[in-house]
Amino acid sequence: MTDTENEGIISAHLTALPDKVGVEGLEGKWAKEWNDSQVYKFGGTRDRKAVYSIDTPPPTVSGHLHVGHVFSYTHTDVIARYKRMRGYDVFYPMGWDDNGLPTERRVQNYYGVRVDTSLKYDPDFKPPFEGTEGKKIQAKDQVPCSRQNFIELCEKLTAEDEKQFEALWRELGLSIDWSQTYHTIGEHPRRVAQKAFLRNLARGEAYQKDAPGLWDVTFQTAVAQAELESREYDGFYHKIAFRFEDGTPIYIETTRPELLAACGALIAHPDDERYKPYFGQYVYSPLFKVKVPILAHKAAEMDKGAGIAMCCTFGDVTDVEWWRDLNLPTRSIIQRNGRIVMNVPDWITDEGGRAIFEETEGKTTFTARKIIVEHLRESGDMDGEPKPTKRMTNFYEKGDKPLEIVTSRQWYLKNGGTDEKLNAELIERGKELNFHPDFMRVRYDNWVHGLNGDWLISRQRFFGVPFPLWYPVDANGEPDYEHPITPSEDILPIDPTTDVPAGYTEDQRDQPNGFTAEKDIMDTWATSSLTPQIVTRWEEPGEENQALHAATFPMDLRPQGQDIIRTWLFSTVDRAHLENKCLPWAHATLSGWILDPDHKKMSKSKGNVVVPNEPLKKFGADAVRYWAAAARLGLDATYDEGQMKIGRRLAIKLLNATKFALAIGREDENHHVGAPAEAVWNPKDVTEPLDRAAMAKMAFVVRTATDAMEAYEHSKALEIIESYFWQFCDDYIELVKNRAYGTPDEHGNVPSEKAVLSARTALGLGLDAFARLLAPYLPYATEEVWSWMHAGEGSVHRAAWPTPEPYVVAASGVSPETLAWAGKAVEQLRKIKSEAKVSMKTPILSVALSAAKEGVEAIRASLGDIAQAGRVVGKFDLVEKHAEEAAASDEAGDAEAETVVIETSELGEPPAKKPKKK
Repeated sequence: MTDTENEGIISAHLTALPDKVGVEGLEGKWAKEWNDSQVYKFGGTRDRKAVYSIDTPPPTVSGHLHVGHVFSYTHTDVIARYKRMRGYDVFYPMGWDDNGLPTERRVQNYYGVRVDTSLKYDPDFKPPFEGTEGKKIQAKDQVPCSRQNFIELCEKLTAEDEKQFEALWRELGLSIDWSQTYHTIGEHPRRVAQKAFLRNLARGEAYQKDAPGLWDVTFQTAVAQAELESREYDGFYHKIAFRFEDGTPIYIETTRPELLAACGALIAHPDDERYKPYFGQYVYSPLFKVKVPILAHKAAEMDKGAGIAMCCTFGDVTDVEWWRDLNLPTRSIIQRNGRIVMNVPDWITDEGGRAIFEETEGKTTFTARKIIVEHLRESGDMDGEPKPTKRMTNFYEKGDKPLEIVTSRQWYLKNGGTDEKLNAELIERGKELNFHPDFMRVRYDNWVHGLNGDWLISRQRFFGVPFPLWYPVDANGEPDYEHPITPSEDILPIDPTTDVPAGYTEDQRDQPNGFTAEKDIMDTWATSSLTPQIVTRWEEPGEENQALHAATFPMDLRPQGQDIIRTWLFSTVDRAHLENKCLPWAHATLSGWILDPDHKKMSKSKGNVVVPNEPLKKFGADAVRYWAAAARLGLDATYDEGQMKIGRRLAIKLLNATKFALAIGREDENHHVGAPAEAVWNPKDVTEPLDRAAMAKMAFVVRTATDAMEAYEHSKALEIIESYFWQFCDDYIELVKNRAYGTPDEHGNVPSEKAVLSARTALGLGLDAFARLLAPYLPYATEEVWSWMHAGEGSVHRAAWPTPEPYVVAASGVSPETLAWAGKAVEQLRKIKSEAKVSMKTPILSVALSAAKEGVEAIRASLGDIAQAGRVVGKFDLVEKHAEEAAASDEAGDAEAETVVIETSELGEPPAKKPKKK
């Protein structure tokens, strides 16, 4: 195809058209062609200005995708296809997020296994199951295996899942460069993550400390602030008496009486008149008789419960704040498994208290609570019975039990939570970033402003990127955590549990004067936050890798869900700021959630998800993409099969309209389309007013749709394009088809060759433009019609996005409203027949139309096409709408002032019905 910007002449190579068209089978046909021709492969351009790079979200490999993924990934693909048609070499990779808790949980349940770190690797290990058909295997029934055996099972299952994911993405028509696929657990991502961590460590941005932190007892791992989810939780308030030396009670109310043994102080607000006299005095805890002070802290809530609370180490995050600010003793009694410690703490010296504590040893917090409450009843230290309440409690977003706070050694990365200067810098980075829609920016700002601690990046799991660290072991066999041993970057990635640090031998592992490995792994977000560096080959050796990084980083676009602004978006900004001193990308597009028909968010946990294979099979990929692309960024959308049906009709209409127009002038007497042909569509050949009006409207549509796409408003662009497409088909094609065929009118007048060429050229230019405009949305249907118009000239997805100039030339100053007025006139002619309940082929013997002043000349210029479209065979009068009537309508705000009205009409005899074929 030749489509020059100056002339806009299109040379079409028309193929023989199929006898029957439809959307069925297009996915298989064109997916294979795209794969074979590598139409979406990144070209390797090294000019940064000519590259558009996308930091594609790597979906979590933990089972099946749902239509929510289809929704957001379609949004990204529309932009990718548009940018490719704008002449950019689009760098559009795909990753698989195959490490982390979701993968481990799936593997444990799928194979019925669990890790036992004391076991050695068994090369012949066979899991007890190969899929449990959705049945959850309890931990006690899971077969233990070594860490390495477990990792191999994770790799095996994720590889199978990824094949299914890729097949779905290909069917959906995502224009991904599949040669650029990566895995967050692969060798290259591990090297990037470990290298970045070592540099963070060297700069003092990564550090470790023993500190109280949120802990999930189910997954047995620490949890970061960004992964918290506050949920309502049923509980009971217990009114309990602490006593002064003389036995006088002071009552507190607590929902966690099982933590009485961990109490270090009673806390009240410094302005609370009820407790001011007691600040600095001591009381004894019930049952355990431990002496604790009464202290003041501004975080105490005067209007909550009794206004005075016990500080236990640790019941919640407020306890941590009090413990830190008031320098209280650490009295932890809950283990990592969520159970009470097995030995009576040394701060409990009362014999009766020690005996009570022994009853709770090794018990769950629920069982321990029942034991303590029963003893409080017997001792008389509980006033009344527990009162039901609901409280907001922290959960891990993927967990089912409330989080505990456990003191442990963990790794942290600075993110502005404890550093005001860094916090201010990250807020400024947020101001530099282009958010689409912009109102999502406030979520980023609120998150950064609300940070109260650094990013906890260590996890006590097995399948993930290991910290590349060892520790010296002293002569007594104790690890020296203050002086970690680090590897050189050139040997990364490493696994410290199997690799040996320089200067040591394997037989020194876990021995006095030897070394020990860091057994924790990095949080999955600690790797995912480096996807821009991973895909652009940051710091990888070789000229090719360095050139790729220079051409693609910082990247152009980060598309993602709105719900992970605080995790993925912010953490990626943090890593790029620390490492690269810049934003990781220029734009971020945020998709909303998918809601079920009851307007509830779709999620696997709620069981209301729709598997995308179902609508794809039922309606086709283009239809599903239409539904997704019609939704605006940042807003939730309902799963709507009605929208998919509209999308399917749009694809079918494009096929039918294009076939109809391309067949004009090529059909034999049996209506078979002849052999392939050449056609030249020159904008200067558009001479008739109606054709020029159609091109004027096309110029407007191209201009406004392009502006919308440049602003990342893909749904607005689709609305503009689709609206005109239906007008083009329903009005323009119907108006000009007789002239395009060269059909004589009712009086035997044959249209001139010039008028015929004008119609055919406008049809060709219009449908060529629609194929390109709709290509990002309906890739299969548009590729099919493109192949009819431009045989052997490559894919529509490598064609140039339309520009307004050729259509401006074709319009030659005619207003697009001419088409609208002609359409209104035909609508009124059809209305006559509809009201008379006769066939649309019924001739109109005479008719008089009146139109508003601004529409008269527009209709008059197209009167011949209007007459043929409406089958007006006799007198056709057109007058300006009566001035008095128009004025009255204007005063009343009546829209009728702008419409066409039938004044008089006379119908002929309806055509005889053809006999039905047997």
